[in-house]
Order: sequence, then C-alpha cells, then structure tokens
Amino acid sequence: MNKRHLAIKLGRLMRAAGVLSLAIGLFSSTQVWAQSYPQKPIKLIVPLAAGSAVDNAARIVMQKVAANMGAAIAIENQAGAAGLIGADRVAKSAPDGYTLGGFNDSIMTMLPNMQAKMPWDILKDFEPISLVATVEWGVVVPSDSPIKTAADLIAAAKKSPGQLNYGSGGNGSPQHIAMALFASQAGVQLTHVPYKGATQAAVGVAGHEVQLAFQGIATVSSLIKAGKLRLIAVTTPKRLPQFPDVPTVSESGLSGFEFNSWFAMMAPAGTPKPIVEKLHAEISKALADSSIKEQLFGLGLSPRGTTPDQLAADLKTQFAKYGNLIRQANITAE
Repeated sequence: MNKRHLAIKLGRLMRAAGVLSLAIGLFSSTQVWAQSYPQKPIKLIVPLAAGSAVDNAARIVMQKVAANMGAAIAIENQAGAAGLIGADRVAKSAPDGYTLGGFNDSIMTMLPNMQAKMPWDILKDFEPISLVATVEWGVVVPSDSPIKTAADLIAAAKKSPGQLNYGSGGNGSPQHIAMALFASQAGVQLTHVPYKGATQAAVGVAGHEVQLAFQGIATVSSLIKAGKLRLIAVTTPKRLPQFPDVPTVSESGLSGFEFNSWFAMMAPAGTPKPIVEKLHAEISKALADSSIKEQLFGLGLSPRGTTPDQLAADLKTQFAKYGNLIRQANITAE
C-alpha cells in the first residue's frame, strides 16, 4: 500500500471515529438530559372535553405522576373536530418531552380511517408512550325513558325508523362509531346528533335533547348516580361489578355485540427515547398504585399500561381493524 492510499484509509478511519465519538457524545448528553428531566412544567393536551372519560383518567393518573416526579403537569382541554385540532397541536409541538397528548382510540385509529386528508399520520408523527386504561361502555337514556333494555331500543327503532336520535362527541367519535356499529348489526336506522364532546352529549341525553347515547361509563357515572341518566346495558362481555343489575347488550338485545375504547399517552415524533422511557416508567408506577386503581375502577375504567413498543404494535393492529369495520359499516366523518 503506497503512502497516498494509506493516508486516505487513515483519513476515513479518523472520520468514522469522529462520527462515532459524536454519536456517543450525543447519546450520553441525551441520557444526562433525561436524568434531569423535567426541568420545567409539562403540558398535557387532551383533545376532548373536560369531564370525558379520557380527561378523567388523565387527571387521576397524571396527578400521581406529577407527585412522584416532583413536577408540575398542566392539563389543557382542546376539544373540537372530534379531537383532530388538539392532536394536530401535539404533532406540531417541539419533541422535547414538555408537550404530551392524551388520546383516545377514536383520534388514533378511527378518525384517520374516515378522513380523506389528515394533517398528521398517527403511525409516523407521534411517539407512543403507554396505554393507560380501557374505558368500559354502556347505553344510556333519560331516567324517565320508556326504553328499559337493548331489546326495547331495537324494537322502538324498528317501529319508527330514523325517529330515535342519539348523541355523540362528534362525527367519528367513539360514541358515533359504537352506535353506528350497533345500528348496522341490529338492522335499525337511528339519527345521529353530534355534539362538541362526549360530556355535552351525555348532558344532551339527560336534558332530553336526544333519546339515547353510547357512552364511556367514566363520562356518565356522576349523571347515573344523580338519577339523571339510566344505564340500560353495558357493552362488555360480562356484567360490570359496579353495575351487577345492568345486563350486557349481548344478553339483552343484540347477541355478540361488544365495544370498548382506550386511552393512551403520546408524544411528538422525535422525542428522545430516554424521555419516552422515563415517562413510561412513571406512568407504569402510577398505574400500579392501589389508590389510582381504585379511582379508575370506580369510574368504569380498567388500568392497563404497556411498553411504547407494545402500544406501537397495538396501534397498527387497531388501525387496520377499525379501517375494516368503518368501511363495512359505511361510516364517514361528514
């Protein structure tokens, strides 16, 4: 090997060593940064109305996370367009761990399957942190409604096609999807009335603006306890311990029907992995706390918790599943 070739080879080795050294330095500095994180308040954007199932779960869990981390976590509700506006804000935020999103599965897997154009890609523009909880669901009617069971609902809908109005948190919301799937499987026609959020839809049922709604138990538990709503059926495979006298939809009118939703914590794409891992660890720690479990169970929520990789895999699976369901039921966001 002549001197020229030797010099070229040495130069390449030195450049490679420099790149490796830089990478190691950046990784080390990121780890140090993650260890000192957070150094300022964290903002959690919930793109749904205050009092919704996701909002309730986020406040319970993140209050514990904040206490454990010794950090301030501010929750901001930004409802609108069934969650698209708030999610867009998260996607476009700096990937530094100080802006997070608390999303339901409608935002992550349903709406993207109904929109011709999306401002973001749920599989590319966000970093999954953890599944937090699943939301158990049921059918609610005004407390004085003549509809007592799922069978009554189906009979009334068949007697007067399109005359029963149901409320939802917006086009493409879980309430919309759940009732549309129910109507499709039951072979009935119901009229959809979208509200600006799940809470507003629940209040609409209690105020007789609409006759019924599918709702997360966490959203309507206080209205049920206050006697303003009546829970006529739950969408779980078995009856809920909290409501042992309330039958499932499957046993009381539509065999085989099940539905639930879930809530996950996300960050903007590019958020450093050590930050994501630290947030995941803190959420897992909070979900393991017995007092947090009790609060979530009391609202009709089931604490979960997954690794970021597990959540990423679940997102892909659920995205494909709801895409098929939405196309089969011909559900649109318009």
